[in-house]
Amino acid sequence: MIVTSRRIAQRLTRMSVNLVALAALLLAAGLLVPGLMGYERYIITGGSMSGSIELGSLVFEREVPVGSLEVGDVITYLPPADTGLTNLVTHRIHSIESSESGLLFQTKGDANGSADPWKFLLDAPTQPKVEAAVPVVGHLFIALANPQQRMLIIGVPAAIVAFLSLLELIRVLRTNRLIEPATDEEVDLDGAQIPQWDAAGDAAEEIAEESATHIHTDRHLIGVSAH
Repeated sequence: MIVTSRRIAQRLTRMSVNLVALAALLLAAGLLVPGLMGYERYIITGGSMSGSIELGSLVFEREVPVGSLEVGDVITYLPPADTGLTNLVTHRIHSIESSESGLLFQTKGDANGSADPWKFLLDAPTQPKVEAAVPVVGHLFIALANPQQRMLIIGVPAAIVAFLSLLELIRVLRTNRLIEPATDEEVDLDGAQIPQWDAAGDAAEEIAEESATHIHTDRHLIGVSAH
């Protein structure tokens, strides 16, 4: 039963360490790899695109020429200053019109009943366009932005792994103590048995000598009788 419990503890420790390492690897990959491939990353914090891109999704966007944008493309942009909005908006292009100043865009959230009440120009030559969206993952990044939640998400698993590692270290130390080599005192005690074997050998030699004496004596007596 004790051996089984130890094996279970070992497996739990290894699984916990592996899970934490895997989570860290996936998080690092989600942050670094898309950037190296030229993608920008945005987290959807509202529900205006529900039905196609849900709240808490992580979207990957690539810069494309403004002239290549079409109706139906989903873009992330900053609304005009006169709207009073200071956060980026990720909406679908509802219409594109030509004007003297350039292409005039209007967007609409998929979950909204009407188009956004503003039209805007894209001044930069390129614009991020949504290429893919991963649901739910964005919630992790939202939680990590909060210091208290970050402590819970990172600190608690780390503390569990440290505790399990400490238990494993204690188990190894106890095992090593159980299999330590014999001490000098134990060797002396074992050696104390050696004279017993010597004594038995001496006794056997004495018996053999005694028997030889008896035989010699008997032969002498026989020889006397023969004369």
